[in-house]
Amino acid sequence: MSLTALDLGLRGAASGLFLMMVLVLLQLRPTNRNILLGMAMAAGGAAYAIATAPFIPKSSFWWTLPILSAQSVVFWLWARATFDDDFILRLWHGALWLAVAGIGFAVSLTWTSWPALARNGAKVLSIISLVLALSVAIQTVKTWRVDLVARRRRLRIAVVVINLVFIALVAGAGFTSTSVPIAGAGAPGSLASSLSLLVLAMLAGWGLFGANATTAAMQATAAIVSSDTPRETKVATRDGDDRDQIAPILLRRLDNLMTVERIYRQEGLSIGALAVRLDLQEYRLRQVINEGLGYRNFNAFLNRYRIDDAKAALSDPNQRDVPVLTIAMDAGFQSIGPFNRAFKADTGMTPTEFRRHALAQSPVAASESNRNFKIGQSR
Repeated sequence: MSLTALDLGLRGAASGLFLMMVLVLLQLRPTNRNILLGMAMAAGGAAYAIATAPFIPKSSFWWTLPILSAQSVVFWLWARATFDDDFILRLWHGALWLAVAGIGFAVSLTWTSWPALARNGAKVLSIISLVLALSVAIQTVKTWRVDLVARRRRLRIAVVVINLVFIALVAGAGFTSTSVPIAGAGAPGSLASSLSLLVLAMLAGWGLFGANATTAAMQATAAIVSSDTPRETKVATRDGDDRDQIAPILLRRLDNLMTVERIYRQEGLSIGALAVRLDLQEYRLRQVINEGLGYRNFNAFLNRYRIDDAKAALSDPNQRDVPVLTIAMDAGFQSIGPFNRAFKADTGMTPTEFRRHALAQSPVAASESNRNFKIGQSR
């Protein structure tokens, strides 16, 4: 009974923190899809803590299981939106959630009548959870170095590791349990699950409420939950005016390196290599680019210069015959795919469309058109 009481206490504290986060996010007037995903994550955490608690009737699992099973998809989408500034929520993401929830309904409704089929369905749910968790881990490691937001860098690893452990516990239950898979997580001995929930809630709550003032807390929330802050917006921190904290000489040195020496053209340029060129510690360079220039991602910072370089080349009549791939490689892109995506996201046009439009508007093209017109008239 003492373990059961401790389990219930941990779940109560975790669900309380999750629900408090939902209320705070509601105050942000969540029209942003990424904030909505953050709310769904917090609400799902509270629902899981309550639904799988000891003494909750297992008969309720027929409708709670599908929603809880699909929570791994919500976590995956939340992590993508939080850690990837270029992430866009699409219709197929919703279709994936519906598919996983549908499998969950099939498992819960067929557990007594077709147990073998239900067990196979539970294993499918477990595989989906593990694949999504692995995807989150890979994406987190892959983008950690280019993340310029110090607060998000500190939180991402801890939050993701706790989530991965928690999802692994639930997914493992699907492979080993002989009853409804998620029911094992609600057993009195599930102290690991309830403790993981509480630690996760505390980490997320610290990220949400850890600023010194209410305004700073709200801004930190937007920085962690939302991924669509404009690149040129100044990033606020606890000390108020961040730009005053960045020495102007550092900004001038960085600007000279990018605009005069065009170091962005260097293949595979990393933030560590750029810090060496500036004779700065890497964390200090992150601060300069993030707080001084407003960029949240190092690749976005480099691509700003690279795309401007490519625009100039594509608009140059003297380079009309230079292949787009050559221009992309000269600007610092390593392949045509990322260049095309970044270019279209910035201009709304493909490089070929941009070149055609730019050359048509150029003075050289206009004078050549007038000359051809006069020649035609003289004939």
